[in-house]
Amino acid sequence: MKNMTLGNIADACGGIYHGTEAAKEKTIAEITTDSRKAGKDSLFVAIKGERVDAHKFIPAVFEQGALCVISEQELEAPAGAYIQVDSSLQAIKDIAEFYRKQLDIKVVGITGSVGKTSTKEMIASVLSEKYRVLKTLGNFNNELGLPLTVFRLREEDEIAVLEMGISHFGEMHRLSKIARPDICVITNIGQCHLEFLGDRDGILKAKTEIFDYLAPAGTIVLNGDDDKLATLREVKGIQPVFFGIDSDRMISATQIHSLGLKGIACRICTGQGDFDVTIPIPGYHMVYNALAGTAVGLSLGMTTEEIKRGIEKLESLSGRFHIIETDNYTVVDDCYNANPVSMKASLKVLGDALGRKVAILGDMGELGENEQQLHEEVGVAAGQQGIQLLICVGALSEGMARAAKETNPQMEVIHKQTLEEAIDSLQQCLKQGDTILVKASHFMHFEKIVEVLTKQE
Repeated sequence: MKNMTLGNIADACGGIYHGTEAAKEKTIAEITTDSRKAGKDSLFVAIKGERVDAHKFIPAVFEQGALCVISEQELEAPAGAYIQVDSSLQAIKDIAEFYRKQLDIKVVGITGSVGKTSTKEMIASVLSEKYRVLKTLGNFNNELGLPLTVFRLREEDEIAVLEMGISHFGEMHRLSKIARPDICVITNIGQCHLEFLGDRDGILKAKTEIFDYLAPAGTIVLNGDDDKLATLREVKGIQPVFFGIDSDRMISATQIHSLGLKGIACRICTGQGDFDVTIPIPGYHMVYNALAGTAVGLSLGMTTEEIKRGIEKLESLSGRFHIIETDNYTVVDDCYNANPVSMKASLKVLGDALGRKVAILGDMGELGENEQQLHEEVGVAAGQQGIQLLICVGALSEGMARAAKETNPQMEVIHKQTLEEAIDSLQQCLKQGDTILVKASHFMHFEKIVEVLTKQE
């Protein structure tokens, strides 16, 4: 890791170095908060969590070959060097900021209420046609996950595509300070985290903190069809690049037609030429992701041919509208997370499926005082999509079930209070050949439903 000597690390995080002068000049190979992954010449950061205090693993990581540890405690007779800090979490952020500055690399920072991960995957797929790209894995997009992603970067990487997620004011400012983005992408301003951010204007304010550490000659890519983002006409003297559908945006899409669960096709129009493309993952929202990927690719000198190839090579992720074919069902695993906008988008895609359509939907979290109304709105959307069976799970989803039945009295609607009750009822409710959408907020653990539905006898 470039310039990551123990001395530089201690200076970066304002810690007190304990160890030999010789060790102080050594360079670490990697940084981890997982004691099981603390191998030879690693730096282990001990974080005190709600359930586990990682300081107790310090002796073990030295035995595994760790070069140094970061500790909030003074250590007695440690087997190696350590850096004492007031806060391990703050230290890891400070070190990540220092390391990012050592690398001559372009960073694409992505945020928004809905679609951050799918947009990140699209942009990474596009850029990989020309560059060596490192992207955020899983949900490593917060104040701990982002530094850990930055630490995976190496000098040979050319571009980092970093997802940045928040739920409170000030968080994006701190994430931007670490990432130092050259390109900022905002997908939309929706209804996530209303509990903490108040309303969509609050969400806009919080998300646009991403610009606080944007490179002076940076690029801003925004969804111009979002009414809130469309108001951002200039940021730090930078004119945003807007994308949108059937519009006069700089990057736009026309001739959109669904291919069912096989994807969606469209024509993408740019000032550098137009091209037809088939996006291999279904959903109208995927067109927006492709437009964002096109805008970023063009800003980094890619041709439309390279961008087209990158879009068409996109692969789905588990839990993110991942289609699984079994002997009995077609399961759409979209259970990683949910909010009203993504729920409605997924239901619309399900409406294009062949055969009997089934939606298994659960509670959505962090929606604030209007949570009941927002669940009911999803129920109305389900009732309008020609779905034959809707299974709603959870206390809040009772209103979703009721609204769906009122909207479409012919639709079969079932409500279960708990995940266990829902799983127990599946065998009686489902039929061979069903296409089944599984979606809820992450805390509902709907991956257990996917596991049951895809288990081969």
